[in-house]
Amino acid sequence: MNEINLSLPGIADGEDKSSTLGNRIRKNYRHVRKWAKRTGTDAFRIYDREIPQYPLAIDFYAGRYCVQYFSRSREQEDPPPSLIDEVTLVLKTLFEVSADKIYWRTRAKHKETRQYEKAGESREFFTVLEYGVKFKVNLVDYLDTGLFLDHRETRQMVAGMSKGKRLLNLFAYTCSFSVQAAAAGALFTKSVDMSNTYTAWGRDNFILNGLSNKHNEIVRADCMKFLDEEIRAGVKYDIILIDPPTISRSKKMDQLFDIQVDYVTLISKSLRLLLEGGVIFFSTNSRKFKMDETALPRCSILDVTHRTMPLDFHDPKIHRCWKIMG
Repeated sequence: MNEINLSLPGIADGEDKSSTLGNRIRKNYRHVRKWAKRTGTDAFRIYDREIPQYPLAIDFYAGRYCVQYFSRSREQEDPPPSLIDEVTLVLKTLFEVSADKIYWRTRAKHKETRQYEKAGESREFFTVLEYGVKFKVNLVDYLDTGLFLDHRETRQMVAGMSKGKRLLNLFAYTCSFSVQAAAAGALFTKSVDMSNTYTAWGRDNFILNGLSNKHNEIVRADCMKFLDEEIRAGVKYDIILIDPPTISRSKKMDQLFDIQVDYVTLISKSLRLLLEGGVIFFSTNSRKFKMDETALPRCSILDVTHRTMPLDFHDPKIHRCWKIMG
């Protein structure tokens, strides 16, 4: 087990309580901090669009703050300077943090398919803890940080079933599900993603936790093609994790991937790789996605979304998750 060295600052003494936003962040942080100390976690959400005039999500990453601004129009995508100033002052006042530890991002609706877009080359990586397991995070160079916080409890659910099991992680991104499973005693994990950047990042996450490359394979491949190859090879798994993008237009793929169009094929192929008694976890953050259980008639499909929602997220539609058994 890793030595736990959490970065969880206290709230500054004598802080101004006149700010509506500040009061909400203070309340949220104090509540979540107790849980975080108990679980060995220093990456979580401290504000989640709860006040209409502050269309923001603020995530805490081991002493750094990632502020996501949800743009309401194409005409004004960037946050107003007055909002940046106000949020910066609130965070500085509450946590005595310097401005260079506050990172801003804009989330615009028409950018949602650009999940893996690279933004820079700073290589500002640092380490956070989730349930005592280490992960590399970058708040500068990519649209996403390397760790999807809304799936923290989903990772715990999968990890809790993984001891002595074989796990396949499709669309693995930085392999966080696989790392949690391996840390919990998985016999073998295989993580599949098309990106060189993210497969390398995933490898670093395993190394950070002293987990063997031999028992935790990482494959750079198109997941649809990979499934066909695994079926031909007769490989089997106890647990398969499927967390695909809503839409992927990667040049490395033969055709567009659309979760609503392709999910039945994706799950059907995955079912052929399951050992008897095995389970698939399928999740999506697409708000328009509809699961048609009649399209998978030989399965038991259970919506487990309510069990995967973290206490620090206030949007019940942040993701949906199903447990599927053949």
